[in-house]
Amino acid sequence: MVVTRFAPSPTGYLHIGGLRTALFSYLWAKKNKGKFFLRIEDTDKARNSVEAAEAIVNAFHWLGLTHDGEIIYQSSRDEIYAKYIQQLLDEGKAYYCYMSKEELSELRETQMAAKERTMYNGKYRDFDGTPPEGITPAIRIKAPQSGTITVKDGVKGDVIFNCLDILDDFIIARADGSPTYNFVVAVDDALMGVNEVIRGDDHLSNTPKQIVVYEALGFELPKFYHVPMIHNHEGKKLSKRDGATDVMAYKEMGYTPEALLNFLVRLGWSHGDQEIFSMEEMIELFNPKDINKSASIYNTDKLDWLSAHYLKNTPNCELAELLIQYDLILTSHDKKEILLDAIKERAKTLKEMALLAKEILETPSFYDEKAVKKAYKEDSASMLNAFSAKVSACAELHLPSDYHTLMEEVVSELGIGFGKIGQPLRIALLGKLSGPGLDSVMAIIGKDETILRITNVLAAHS
Repeated sequence: MVVTRFAPSPTGYLHIGGLRTALFSYLWAKKNKGKFFLRIEDTDKARNSVEAAEAIVNAFHWLGLTHDGEIIYQSSRDEIYAKYIQQLLDEGKAYYCYMSKEELSELRETQMAAKERTMYNGKYRDFDGTPPEGITPAIRIKAPQSGTITVKDGVKGDVIFNCLDILDDFIIARADGSPTYNFVVAVDDALMGVNEVIRGDDHLSNTPKQIVVYEALGFELPKFYHVPMIHNHEGKKLSKRDGATDVMAYKEMGYTPEALLNFLVRLGWSHGDQEIFSMEEMIELFNPKDINKSASIYNTDKLDWLSAHYLKNTPNCELAELLIQYDLILTSHDKKEILLDAIKERAKTLKEMALLAKEILETPSFYDEKAVKKAYKEDSASMLNAFSAKVSACAELHLPSDYHTLMEEVVSELGIGFGKIGQPLRIALLGKLSGPGLDSVMAIIGKDETILRITNVLAAHS
């Protein structure tokens, strides 16, 4: 059975790269009918944030990425870590290190001056003398002092590390007793039964250290997949400006979970030329062995295109519910269907849909002067008055086609083109020259509001 996990540190928001890793891990577990766990790595008490931990959980809830079992918090597992640290001490695979901060700093300065790699020199590795007074020791694991460690990676292939180049006897428990990252990650993954680890390749340099822990404790190694980073168009690390922001900010911007997850699955993975994937298709088709070996490029235009696709294909009843969070209440609006049909063809996000809807529903408070100068001519007032009279005289006006018929009548009677009346009428209705079809706008706002808006623009430009 495939068991995966996502293990963020609650020191900040859940960013887009972390979410992609979580999605890949989720899909692979679900495809294999396995388990997907969520673990909060909150052992760094000085940097942890309760709010950040809650935000991570909220993001998972919004996206619908359900995890198996309870959320595991490392901060509640100190006794477990202490047990395995003691085991390593008892077996002679770890030892107390009494080197002070001052000694360690001096050692590093000496190594740097000699242009050597900065590393612990193993002073207390086989120490059997009297410990120095006044020093609370850290605990270091005995790492290999020669040879190589090979990371068998499902994305990158075999990655070989020379022990002399990357390893020293690294600390597994600080002087205050708190365990360190590479130790607890290996212990937790082993105890949770995680046998396939999918994570960003910024963790690749940690993997040899974790392998040392696995082997020292006699744990079976998982399969590793190190996913290349997401870059911006310049090939640089994704910044907040580029999109590396809080995942929940995407909700505030008006993206749906379906669009965001579809966007992420295509960042570094593909299935032929297919662009649109339902969750069921992602689960069926995803395989971490197909992850690209090179960095993926973040493309906002692609996200917007996907978002627009999902909005166009979302039933109006669902859209109405989703738009409530953007202060647009349409659930009981009698022209809800016409309104949503008119704007979902033009919007890229839910937030943009809400803005477009409000532009239609709210009487214009100002008119775009550039648009007025371009479209409002001397004969505009007479054309608008003629159309307003037609609307006023008509008892039954409900559908866009009803208003379109009136426009055709005015155009025919005055011997003008649609554009001649269309542009000043659009300014009257919306205050600008862009927007949905005029017949739809009038059907949405109704007869009285249509007449009012024409009256207002005539008064403003008489």
